Amino acid sequence: MRLTICAVGRLRAGPEQALVDDYLTRFDRTGRALGLGPARVAEVEDKKNIGMSAEAELLRKARPDGAVTLILDERGKTLTSPAFADQLAGWRDQGRGDVAILIGGADGLDPSLRAEADMALSFGKMVWPHMLVRVMLAEQLYRAATILAGGPYHRV
Repeated sequence: MRLTICAVGRLRAGPEQALVDDYLTRFDRTGRALGLGPARVAEVEDKKNIGMSAEAELLRKARPDGAVTLILDERGKTLTSPAFADQLAGWRDQGRGDVAILIGGADGLDPSLRAEADMALSFGKMVWPHMLVRVMLAEQLYRAATILAGGPYHRV
């Protein structure tokens, strides 16, 4: 099952980009034997600065056709890492070929896009900078793969 992180904005070279790359590489290596991956990032940018509706259209275009749509939103469900791993495994076991994980810009996601989502996930009640959210998401994807593989990375 392929994963596409569809994100508003460009992540410049630096520590956040290095961490995202590292965790997604680890995810790909660990997930391959589990039927998870590869994972890629599709960045979109509203160059005309029209707003959330324009960002929503760009995110829709970046999302693979037929993909499960998971949005990151402060109003979403909070899950434990094992529950997130189980959710990914469930979609994989249902034969879903793609999961698109959408990260909005500074103003969040357009309500129409939130309404289309199969699931909304929150990393807590606090609002996080969208560039850090990419790092946190990449790490949780890697953690999910290690949980499903029975590896020692995740400790309870």
